[in-house]
Amino acid sequence: MMNNYLSILEESLRKKIQVLTNIQDYNQKQQHIFQSEQIDMDKFDDYVEEKGTLIDEVAKLDIGFETLYDNVAEELKEHREEYAEQILILQELITHVTEISVSIQAQEARNRKLVEDYFLSERANIRKGRQSSKAAYDYYKNMRKINNVSPQFMDKKN
Repeated sequence: MMNNYLSILEESLRKKIQVLTNIQDYNQKQQHIFQSEQIDMDKFDDYVEEKGTLIDEVAKLDIGFETLYDNVAEELKEHREEYAEQILILQELITHVTEISVSIQAQEARNRKLVEDYFLSERANIRKGRQSSKAAYDYYKNMRKINNVSPQFMDKKN
């Protein structure tokens, strides 16, 4: 019975590694979007949505793992030697999950910086466009004043 529980815990960790790897892939795709010449915000939004689904799946896997582990933790502590090989496998998988999680956090920080830089650049372009439009409008107004010659003499004949 305990071997079944340990197998389920192992399977859960392997599934979590797969999901985390998929999240890494989406992070790389998002990074490529902001490093390309033409930024496709629709595709970026799609990736964010798909990544959100994967994050939800990780949360469910975590809950399931923790629940099952809480049920078997006491038995594992009492018979540590008996399950040493399986415990070692679980520890290695947990280490791998941790490494991927740290990598994802680093990717997220880099992507956040790329997104912030993109929006700062876009804001600057909008500001520049407004200034250019204002300059053109001011020029237009001034030119209208120059071409509009007011009458110099008033005719007082009735």
